[in-house]
Amino acid sequence: MSSPKRPLGKRLLVGLGAAAGVVAAGLVVANLTVGLAPGDLAAMALNAAGGGGAPSAPPPDPSAAPKVGVAAPAFTAVDTRGATHSLDDYRGRWVVLEWFNHECPYSKKHYKPIDGGAGNTQAMQRDYANRVVWLSVVSSGPGRQGFTTAAEADALTREKGAAPAAVIRDTAGTLGRLYGARNTPQYAIIDPEGVLRYSGAIDDRPTAKFKDIAEATNYVRSALDAGLTGAPIAVAQTQPYGCDVKY
Repeated sequence: MSSPKRPLGKRLLVGLGAAAGVVAAGLVVANLTVGLAPGDLAAMALNAAGGGGAPSAPPPDPSAAPKVGVAAPAFTAVDTRGATHSLDDYRGRWVVLEWFNHECPYSKKHYKPIDGGAGNTQAMQRDYANRVVWLSVVSSGPGRQGFTTAAEADALTREKGAAPAAVIRDTAGTLGRLYGARNTPQYAIIDPEGVLRYSGAIDDRPTAKFKDIAEATNYVRSALDAGLTGAPIAVAQTQPYGCDVKY
């Protein structure tokens, strides 16, 4: 008697789990749909495998994440050049916290040059440079995917043509856990009074496919455009997507 055929989703799950060499791949691919492209499958396999290196620490508890509309958690952090950044120091200005991982396919999607010019993220950094304090945060722990030295982080920033106000190496995961960062990319936007006004994804296309940027609704741009003009932010909280933060 021939063995029963597995449903398509199960067959993809088994194949990807074997390729990644980890049981954890099943947690990521359980909801696969036929429309996923090979690039998305590869991104999910890499994400499930954890990026290699040292064992991961547990992710933040989502229920403990700060709430939109209340005071953002105070922090003081040191950037790649040794300068200190405190949320209190930026009272009176909008602040963007951007969690990213230069090895994550989802982060790469938003840093890839568009038509030979700036990538999606670099364009935002430049467009809002005089109106917000943009802090890029890497919460990868030692030995984990995305971990770099300060010099390596600065070199990668130059290589990508990125223009944040600073890059913070949150190697202990303190700032990431304080803001409940679970994915890269993930964003928190804080208003001049220190209130968290947006938290979540960069846009509404949770894929690693570069071509999806053109048709996406960019939640970060929408929130900043509204907030900077004093208008209500229509979508203030969304579900982030991407690679797990490699604590």
